[in-house]
Amino acid sequence: MVTAVANQDAILQHLLKNASKTTFGRDHHFTDIKTAADYAQAIPVRDYEALSGYIEKIKNGQQNVLWKGKPMYFAKTSGTTSGTKYIPISKDSIHNHIDTARNALLCYMVESGNTDFADGKMIFLSGSPVLERIAGIPTGRLSGIVNHFIPGYLKGNQLPGYETNCIEDWETKLGKIVEETIDKDMRLISGIPPWVQMYFDWLLEKSGKSTIKSLFPKLQVIVQGGVNFEPYKAKMMESLGEHVDMIETFPASEGFFAFQDTLDQEGLLLNTNSGIFFEFVPADEIYNDNPTRLTLRDVKVGVNYALIINSNAGLWGYNIGDTVRFVSTEPYRLVVTGRTKHFISAFGEHVIGEEVEYAMLQAAQEHNAHIVEFTVAPMVQTTNEAPYHEWFVEFERRPENMQEFALSINNHLRKKNSYYEDLISGGILQPLKIRSMQKHGFIEYMKSQGKLGGQNKVPRLGNDRKIADAIQQWAEN
Repeated sequence: MVTAVANQDAILQHLLKNASKTTFGRDHHFTDIKTAADYAQAIPVRDYEALSGYIEKIKNGQQNVLWKGKPMYFAKTSGTTSGTKYIPISKDSIHNHIDTARNALLCYMVESGNTDFADGKMIFLSGSPVLERIAGIPTGRLSGIVNHFIPGYLKGNQLPGYETNCIEDWETKLGKIVEETIDKDMRLISGIPPWVQMYFDWLLEKSGKSTIKSLFPKLQVIVQGGVNFEPYKAKMMESLGEHVDMIETFPASEGFFAFQDTLDQEGLLLNTNSGIFFEFVPADEIYNDNPTRLTLRDVKVGVNYALIINSNAGLWGYNIGDTVRFVSTEPYRLVVTGRTKHFISAFGEHVIGEEVEYAMLQAAQEHNAHIVEFTVAPMVQTTNEAPYHEWFVEFERRPENMQEFALSINNHLRKKNSYYEDLISGGILQPLKIRSMQKHGFIEYMKSQGKLGGQNKVPRLGNDRKIADAIQQWAEN
């Protein structure tokens, strides 16, 4: 704990010193900042849109804008309101992405004693490694960029081949990946859970096997992250057929923030000594003009925080859009609880991702249901009835009684969120309703949005009907 806090203090001073002569550093008087409190006063919390003016300067060829020199890469990612985002990765910050992935595997090896997986084939479901150039800066998906840094001792066992990895269309690429891996000695598989599951589904269909472990008997490790794994766990365990160790990670284009360092403790170890100075804003204050900004020494277990980063990539007071909750401060371990922009509060209930995922998980276990994917939206405009939350759910295995299943979700959500409980008990809201989705309905929706595969995922919640209206055509009822 003491070391982590000291590391964070040292990183802040290092960041301020090294960026003091940049455009951003001069604009914000970095040379006058001495403490974290000074920093919070001088640097507002920003999202990508608020930082984009500086990004445009870099894209126009200027150097020393957000960090010294020019970025080594731009990580290209989709924004909810800003379209495509270009996240700088510097020569200093690239080590955060590469070294943390390595450390996650090394921790697993030490914890489990298992090193055999490195002797077999591995697959990292990723974006294309082909990069375009903007102002001379190589630009592409983070997973494609990282692909260039696979260490030599793993590269010989890496699948798929380069030509297949360069395919942009996800379904075409997945078909080729299945062809290349179906008869191989696969021992490690890495990717975002919904796309790993899609890979498993295609493998089982093509092979005729009943489980992945019968197809890949030496498969030992799944490395997954990017979304909460719990809603996908039951279906993936069924697909696997036997136990496979799981390593959970918390990467993003903006940085690799945390990873699972132990097999028997809840939470992910925060990456406190890797070029990122973290701040934490109580989640219900994130849209305030002057939110409370806490450093690592101030955080409490059990509180929901918006994660703010300041990094040697040149991101300052940057709201990455994720919320976290610490489960331990000795060491600092956290869980990801949702997205700051993904919530429902159409009636003042402020339901967040962690709450709907918890309610769904509990109900699914009680009713022996397997969930492929789901999202939730408010139904405000109703005729002669109270409004409600509408849950769009794709099932792998349906509950025997859908009404009881919906009531179970509703009851668990009432217990989890007191505002929702008050609205239900007061008759302002009626209990939630479930719309069953067609098989592959969410895949078809993501395809229609140009977001199939890669790092993309279906938002769990929307405070409007944008997603709900778009997926109506794949609903069964």
